[in-house]
Amino acid sequence: MAGPNTQPANPAMEISDEDRQRMRFRKAMARKKRRDREAEGEIKELNITAMMDLMTIILVFLIKSFSSSSITVTASEDIRLPQSAARATPKDTVAITITAKAIMVGDRRKVELAQGIVKANELQGKLILPLDAALKTEVEKLKKIAERNPTAPFNKEVSIIGDKKVSYDLLSSVLYTAGQNELENFRFIIVQKNPD
Repeated sequence: MAGPNTQPANPAMEISDEDRQRMRFRKAMARKKRRDREAEGEIKELNITAMMDLMTIILVFLIKSFSSSSITVTASEDIRLPQSAARATPKDTVAITITAKAIMVGDRRKVELAQGIVKANELQGKLILPLDAALKTEVEKLKKIAERNPTAPFNKEVSIIGDKKVSYDLLSSVLYTAGQNELENFRFIIVQKNPD
């Protein structure tokens, strides 16, 4: 008869030494597999200093590549640029594009042309009225930027992107209109000739 504090032995519940060794072996194998997976390349911690260095290098690269090309000219059938052997690099300025069909400020059409001629109701002497209004807006915007940012002064420059067949009368009217809006320094955008 068993005493009040003793429990009957259950032979099915007992774990043999061989089973204990097997369980220890399985646990050891699971630990080894986990360590091997971590050693293969899983990142345990993130090195923020190296990432900041990388981001700084990328930022400097992007700034340099952005500042190297300031004027983009979209190719179309309406405009064929004249060629020159000049080597001056274009600057970021107000851009006026003259094609056979329109005059644009930036990438927006401001004056429609009929066979390369401005309509009579849009002219006042040599002043092209819709172009004058568009340039006034651009100049005001540039002046406000110059007031707030001394590193970007208003330099009174305008880039003329014109088809090589634009008439002298139209070109002089565009230059006159630009001059009336304080844009007195003209830059003509051309295609550089390949030296043969």
